[in-house]
Amino acid sequence: MRLSPLECTAVATANCEAFPAGTRVLLFGSRLDDGRRGRDIDLPVELPAALPSDEVIRLRSRFVARLYGLLDKQRIDVVVTDGSQTDARAVVAVARQSGIELARA
Repeated sequence: MRLSPLECTAVATANCEAFPAGTRVLLFGSRLDDGRRGRDIDLPVELPAALPSDEVIRLRSRFVARLYGLLDKQRIDVVVTDGSQTDARAVVAVARQSGIELARA
């Protein structure tokens, strides 16, 4: 895994500050493989329950802004999903299959 302890702590901090209790943040993509290159941090976020879309957007924006403040504006891709529901997006399926949990609020 190509995340520093500081980056892992930043994800956990931003998760606790932005999302409701029970929210889980995973890491997937190129940062999982030490032998691959890739600079962006791919973070699927699984909410514990469905929320209105405007609330999801607000929480996601808060999370990303907090991460940018802690990590000096690295490239971060965040996908938010309801962890209690099936999500048809391919990126979510791959993240759930191959991702590792970084943080849980």
